[in-house]
Amino acid sequence: MKKLVMIMMLAFAGASGAAWAQTPSVVVSDKAGWHKLGETTVDFQKERDEISVIGADKFAAIKFKVLDESIDLVSAEIFYESGDNQTININSHVKAPGDSRQVDINGRERAIKKIAFVYKTLPNAKDKKAHLEIWGLKTNEGTK
Repeated sequence: MKKLVMIMMLAFAGASGAAWAQTPSVVVSDKAGWHKLGETTVDFQKERDEISVIGADKFAAIKFKVLDESIDLVSAEIFYESGDNQTININSHVKAPGDSRQVDINGRERAIKKIAFVYKTLPNAKDKKAHLEIWGLKTNEGTK
């Protein structure tokens, strides 16, 4: 019985560590402009990640900001609060520091639940990891 409890505790600790690898930002402002939605460090261990969007979550476009090391962004999937989703093929090499192209959201400004993205990290001489931020654009269109 003690072994089972220990295994369950280790499994929970490992799962919670993976969950905290991504850092969502809490968006509290409805001001028009770009807002950071979250950030994560991407490495050679996996090629898919996701970030939850918390707070004032209505956006018209997103973009990825890459810091520290370059990556190849393959695709992104935006999950909306309404239950539907949008898949975007990005297929772009983003040099660090730099931004991806702006990706417009279907249907103007919409409430985003989370954003999943697929990437390929590029080998580098120092085995550095890329730091990735996701930014959302508020236009406040239709709120007047």
